[in-house]
Amino acid sequence: MIKLSSIVIAMSIALTGAVHAEITPSDKAIKLAHDTILIDTHIDVPYRIHDKWADVTKATEGGDFDYPRAVEGGLNAPFMSIYIPAHLEFEGKGKSFQLANQLIDGMEAIAQRAPDKFAIASSTSDIEAQFKQGKMSIAMGMENGSPIEGDLNNLQHFFDRGVRYITLAHSQSNHISDSSYDIRRKWKGLSPFGKELVKEMNNIGMLIDVSHISDDAFYQVMELSNTPVIASHSSLRKYTPGFERNMNDDMLLALKKNGGVIQINFGSSFVTAKAGTWGKQLKSKKEAVKKDGTKLSKDFDAMYRAKNPYPFASLEQVLDHIDHVVKLIGIDHVGIGSDYDGVGDSLPIGLKDVSSYPNLVQGLMDRGYSDSDIKKILSGNTLRVWKQAEQYAKSH
Repeated sequence: MIKLSSIVIAMSIALTGAVHAEITPSDKAIKLAHDTILIDTHIDVPYRIHDKWADVTKATEGGDFDYPRAVEGGLNAPFMSIYIPAHLEFEGKGKSFQLANQLIDGMEAIAQRAPDKFAIASSTSDIEAQFKQGKMSIAMGMENGSPIEGDLNNLQHFFDRGVRYITLAHSQSNHISDSSYDIRRKWKGLSPFGKELVKEMNNIGMLIDVSHISDDAFYQVMELSNTPVIASHSSLRKYTPGFERNMNDDMLLALKKNGGVIQINFGSSFVTAKAGTWGKQLKSKKEAVKKDGTKLSKDFDAMYRAKNPYPFASLEQVLDHIDHVVKLIGIDHVGIGSDYDGVGDSLPIGLKDVSSYPNLVQGLMDRGYSDSDIKKILSGNTLRVWKQAEQYAKSH
């Protein structure tokens, strides 16, 4: 058995991206992953299979998720991301609403096609009951609030269809909020409708997801929300300086005051600055080629990658993010939001797909986390904020 603490030896391999080091979790780590409700708040299966169909109720050749691998990893409560691209042709033209409904249809179809394996979960009690039944819960979160289209009736519509969190914006500012990726800060945070939406999300029990939004929008949400929020798939700016998509220490402190949870994103560019720099270099190389009037070949990325190996993050570096959150704001405010099927071939050594959660558990054990602390990270913290949202809605 390779001790996870020895994975540091393999970091030189990770930096070249040439070989994937083998990690073997202990029987205890595997058992803990399997015996605990394991919630991952961000998996991009809906858009993946909408774009290119795959039957994830069975083993699939591609992708990061399928039922057999999820069972192997102990994943039993994935939040499937109802992801809407931040394209101008979607925003405010009915296409966002249509696509969101189609993606939800796809998740319902999976549950209906394999009712012995999957069940739609729209409440914490559903998650707990389905876990006892040995079924995998399909919870849903909407990535990009574009389908709301300025109409609070649409918020209720998607809540009724099972969506339990909304990431207010994605890679461009929309009618709700500015995006961390968008240099045009149209609203200087939230739009007037966005501020109204936050309050109504509280009232109906919809969790607010602060991943992707600008810093100004984040702090405005903190002021407005009467319930804890989540950052469904964000990591830390401490390890990726200048990357606004991640959260800084002041934001973490505000999140603690709010009672919320940050779910750590596994994508290497979210975990290590080297991967982010590599991505910027690839982008500038492409722009230079286009500027010369040369058409980019289909295999340009692969050719670039062959000459410039991708600097995959390590499992240890993901654990560093969790450690920092715990040290700064406590064990009650961190969870898992892998971004599986959403970050392409950029996943860390040792966390390549949904079968890998026992590796994470082993790493936490090796760093001295207790079983109860690990259970909080795997689901306890996310269930807590979700229950608080449910309770607030019942009283309003």
